[in-house]
Amino acid sequence: MTLRNPRIAIIKLSSLGDVVHALPVAHALRRALPSAHLTWVVEAREYGILRDHPDLDAVVPVDTRLWRKLIWRPAGARQVLGKVGRLRERIRRASFDVAIDLQGLLKSGLLTAYTGAPLRIGFSAGRCRERWSALFTNRRVTPPDSARHVVEQYLALLAPLGIESGPAEFHVPVRAAAERRIEEFLVKEGVKPGDRLVAINPGAGHPQKRWPVARFGALAERLATEAGARLLLLWGPDEAHMAREISLALPGHSALLAPPTDLGELAALLKRCRLMIANDTGPLHLAAALGTPSLGLYGPTRAARNGPYGARCRGLQSPDGTMAGLEVAAVFEAARDMIEGAE
Repeated sequence: MTLRNPRIAIIKLSSLGDVVHALPVAHALRRALPSAHLTWVVEAREYGILRDHPDLDAVVPVDTRLWRKLIWRPAGARQVLGKVGRLRERIRRASFDVAIDLQGLLKSGLLTAYTGAPLRIGFSAGRCRERWSALFTNRRVTPPDSARHVVEQYLALLAPLGIESGPAEFHVPVRAAAERRIEEFLVKEGVKPGDRLVAINPGAGHPQKRWPVARFGALAERLATEAGARLLLLWGPDEAHMAREISLALPGHSALLAPPTDLGELAALLKRCRLMIANDTGPLHLAAALGTPSLGLYGPTRAARNGPYGARCRGLQSPDGTMAGLEVAAVFEAARDMIEGAE
């Protein structure tokens, strides 16, 4: 990189897990180019995980989900065009020298083009989720075969800047106010610092990625009775019924139902856990980035590429590619080993 104080845009819009997986890119840039001005363009829903991040100088939230809703309403198209125009002007005014498209979608490609950066880095067409997005970049990278995990593939996009990827480092700031609110909740529920607090998140964005709730219930019962775990049931939008169903599978063993949280409070809650068990979903990857031992359950997606990342994490892959192919006994043994290994 020959520029003295380069202005760099990171384009990674969503989802939560993908944004978390991309955090080492920002840290690697900050470490290699301490005087660079780093801006991250992200969806509004994921903005909370990047707000006040120490490796970033600015975060630009966009709401393409809202745009998709507005476009079908009367006069909605005019509103969307106005929002896109203002966003484009704001990005152009930043005068970026480099833009890095970590998403590989048409919408991220367009935002990359909007920057007007002379150097626009992205994946080669065959590695983009939407091949046409490669039209908006002028340095296209094919990650090496050694970059098996998506975290390593993101870091490979720094090669055109002369930055060696090196070990991935995650930084997830947890605000003191969020920690206080979570501590108040845990104290009220009688959770002590030495308890084996195990979080279970039964939800996932796609039904094919969800382990059957009945099996989560059977797992929770064994964790409580055989591993001495105190169970914390997490839930997202439209998922509270799953947490309640698991709770009902625990006769005589109380499970905590997590309170409603924003992303900052969720991070504080996960930081307090001894273990996180979840499907391939954002909170799993957030827990791993925080350093919490994390056990991910995988069927149609590959744990080797998408699993929780870190030395204290494990992705358990179904032998037949379906979530139903994961047996309770195998998940319990892995979880118990991880609980004991964390002590």
